[in-house]
Amino acid sequence: MTAGPARRVVITGMGVVSSIGIGLAEFAAGLRAGRSGAGRASTFDATGFPSEQVCEVSGFHAADWLAGAPGRLSRTSRFAVAATTMTLADARMDADALRSRRGLVVVGTTDGQSQDIDDLVATMVAEGPEKMDPVLTGRLSAQRLALDIAREFRLSDVDAYTIGTACSAANYAIGDAFDAVRSGAVDYALAGGADVVNRRSFASFHRLGLVAPDVCRPFDSGRAGILTGEGAGIVLLETLESALARGATVHAEVLGYGLNCDAGNPVAPDRASVARCMRLALDDAGVSPAEVDLISAHGTGTRLNDITECDAIRDVYGDRPPRTIALKSMLGHAMGASAALATVACAVALEQGFVPPTINHRETDPACGLDCVPNEAIEADLTVVQNNGLAFGGNNAVVVLAKPERTPA
Repeated sequence: MTAGPARRVVITGMGVVSSIGIGLAEFAAGLRAGRSGAGRASTFDATGFPSEQVCEVSGFHAADWLAGAPGRLSRTSRFAVAATTMTLADARMDADALRSRRGLVVVGTTDGQSQDIDDLVATMVAEGPEKMDPVLTGRLSAQRLALDIAREFRLSDVDAYTIGTACSAANYAIGDAFDAVRSGAVDYALAGGADVVNRRSFASFHRLGLVAPDVCRPFDSGRAGILTGEGAGIVLLETLESALARGATVHAEVLGYGLNCDAGNPVAPDRASVARCMRLALDDAGVSPAEVDLISAHGTGTRLNDITECDAIRDVYGDRPPRTIALKSMLGHAMGASAALATVACAVALEQGFVPPTINHRETDPACGLDCVPNEAIEADLTVVQNNGLAFGGNNAVVVLAKPERTPA
């Protein structure tokens, strides 16, 4: 089949489970307020670690969002399915309507069913492999994230898969979904990311010396590392033509994206590669650096990553880059869900006309030197925003969004 002309792709539904709010309205309110999701770990035992702080989701009741018994799903899948339920409700799209259309479900993750892995390993060490829970073992595959969404909504005739490019995985997923809708390969796509806090990842980042003792302070002279976080963000992508035909609310337009993988170092980012990925995204989106009003940085709050990302931004944008914020100051580092939560945040910022703050900020590091909108949100008429997702192994992914009325239909 010969591909037709590229179609305009828009976001018409958004759902979010996060440490600063569950559901779109609470999440948006948390962004405006500069709410912190940080607190003591409760879903695993963090006793003995230098810091017990994480950004956990609280007040989440799976039964509020899932049709069947929640026990059949891991915590990660519960988040992903719940976010999808919210997305379809926000889009005013009944799952029955999706079953007659060509679709795609693609979810990004870093750790997959990580709390199940923790539990199985603990059982194996303490009691032996024969005592491992077969239910947990059966739902262990990270591929289950996308499949559980498809199964929950009985989307039997869709492609459903999970992408595991670590902390940029959700942007990879959204970019893949964008291409599928833009090319006409599918009529709609559900895309995003999901991850949960877990002892294994928490311990690993402590061993690397990358965990902050109190809070995450991206771009700050006193920054000391990340706080691990969790959540899920799912968006519904469809063509602008489809959205207009059914009278849907358009939250934002996806203009384009860029991907690259430098593979130069397992953990350290590469400045030139990050800059190249941003240029790829801008070129795909058909916008110049001068047209971008806001960058949602990867912004981990670690010494090396913040400086490298800021240097790469200046390489692309020159000496006066747009405002550059770090949502991980509020949300923690939600791993594979990070870029999905940031995508929703960028769309909210475009739609509601404000810039979320970088909280916990005291003094900007001169080596970073960007306007990070410290501590308090500001009102702003935004037209184009850029969402950076960077990952170990040099897996970079950048998505560009715009206010839907930027260009005529």
